[in-house]
Amino acid sequence: MLEEALSAIQNAQDLEALKALRARYLGKKGLLTQALKELAHLPLEEKRRRGQELNALKEALEKALEEREKALEERALEEALRGERLDVTLPGVRLFAGGLHPITLITRELLAIFRALGYQAVAGPEVESEFFNFDALNIPEHHPARDMWDTFWLEPAEGFTLKGPMGEEAKGRLLLRTHTSPMQVRYMVAHTPPFRIVVPGRVFRFEQTDATHEAVFHQLEGLVVGEGITMAHLKGAIYELAQALFGPDSKVRFQPVYFPFVEPGAQFALWWPEGGKWLELGGAGMVHPKVFQAVDAYRKGLGLPPAYEGVTGFAFGLGVERLAMLRYGIPDIRYFFGGRLKFLEAFRGVL
Repeated sequence: MLEEALSAIQNAQDLEALKALRARYLGKKGLLTQALKELAHLPLEEKRRRGQELNALKEALEKALEEREKALEERALEEALRGERLDVTLPGVRLFAGGLHPITLITRELLAIFRALGYQAVAGPEVESEFFNFDALNIPEHHPARDMWDTFWLEPAEGFTLKGPMGEEAKGRLLLRTHTSPMQVRYMVAHTPPFRIVVPGRVFRFEQTDATHEAVFHQLEGLVVGEGITMAHLKGAIYELAQALFGPDSKVRFQPVYFPFVEPGAQFALWWPEGGKWLELGGAGMVHPKVFQAVDAYRKGLGLPPAYEGVTGFAFGLGVERLAMLRYGIPDIRYFFGGRLKFLEAFRGVL
C-alpha cells in the first residue's frame, strides 16, 4: 500500500487530486482507517506488530501529503505570478486628471482680488423669499422693475421654512433668487457698519437661452457701507478690479442706468487692452436710502436698534460667465453647463 500511495501522491497534479488521495487513504472510510479498525479482531501480539506498521504507514502518508501540498501551492503561486507579471519597462498609461471648472477659476480669481482689498466673502441661500429678493430692495409688488427679473416662483414643500438672517422665519413667497443682491439686506440686518463684503453665487431667471443668455448663471455681488462712502470709492474699487484683471493699461467707464436699489445707478465697463474693446461687466451704484430704511425697519421688528441712519454705501454686481467667456475665449454661455468633456478637459491644469 505504501509504495502505491506514495507514487499516487507524487503524481498528483493539483490540490483537488491530492485532496481525493487524502480521503482515499486517511479519510473516515479510507483504506488505512479501515485497516486500523480491523486491529480489534487480531491476537494481541499480532495487533501490536500490525499497529506499529500501520502507524508508521500513516506518518509516511501524512508527510508525503504535506510535502506534495506545499509543492503544489508553490507551483500555483509561481504560475499566478507569471500570468500577472507587469513589464515595468513599458511606457505608462496617462490617467485622466481632473480640473477646476472655468466658473470656479474665475470666481476664485475675483475673490482673491477683493480679499486683497479688505473684503470678506459671504454666501447666501439660493431659495429666497420675496421680501429679501424684491421688497426690501425697493422693488415692491407690481413695481414695473420686477419685469427685469423673470422669476422662478416655488411652492413650499410641506414642513419647509426659510430662515431669515437672525434665524427667524422669512417673510413672503418663495422663489429661486434672481440676483445675489438679497444678501445685501440679509447681511445688513445681522451686522452693523462699517464693512466690505462680496457675495459669489448662482442665480436663476426664467428666460430663453441662447449663446449669451442662460436660465442659470453666476454673479459676484459687492457691498460697502460706512460713513462718508461715495461714488468715488465705488469707482476706485472697480478700477482696482480692472487693473488686477487686465493690467495697468485697463480703464473703467460708468454710464447712468436705473436699478431700484441704488441711487444713482450705473452700468460699468472695463477696457480690455489685449482685445482692444470695452467689456460691459455689471451694474453698480450708491445704496438707495429706502434699502437702509427697510433694513432698520426689519431690525426693529427683531428688537434690534437701528444701525443705518447717517451712513452711505455702494453696491455692485457683475456676471461671472461674461468675464469667463472673455478670459477663455468661450463663444457660447451654454458650454458652461453642457457637460461636454471636450470643453471641460481644456481646463485641466489651469489654476
